[in-house]
Amino acid sequence: MDLHGLGDLIVTCLSEHSRNRKAGVLIGQGKGIEEARKEVGMVIESIDNIEVAYELGKKYDVEMPILNTVYDILYKNLSPNEGVARLMQRTKKSEF
Repeated sequence: MDLHGLGDLIVTCLSEHSRNRKAGVLIGQGKGIEEARKEVGMVIESIDNIEVAYELGKKYDVEMPILNTVYDILYKNLSPNEGVARLMQRTKKSEF
C-alpha cells in the first residue's frame, strides 16, 4: 500500500522480465500451468497463490469475479477469451 507496492505492481504488469507477466502471457497463448512453469523456470507467485485466495473467497463468501475467472482459466479450462467476455458482460453495480 505504499510506493514500493505500487512499483512492484507496475513491474509485475509491464516488465518483460516479470515471471508473473510471462506466465500470464503463456497462459493467454493457451499453454497449461505446467508448461508455463517449465518455460518461466522460476516461482510464479500468481499461480502458486490463486488456489488459496480462491478458497478464502469461498470460505468468507467474498465476491471476487476477476480472481474466480482467472481460477477458472487455470483450473477449469475456461478459455482466456471466454473469461474476458464473462467479466465484460457482468451487470454493472456499486463496488462498495
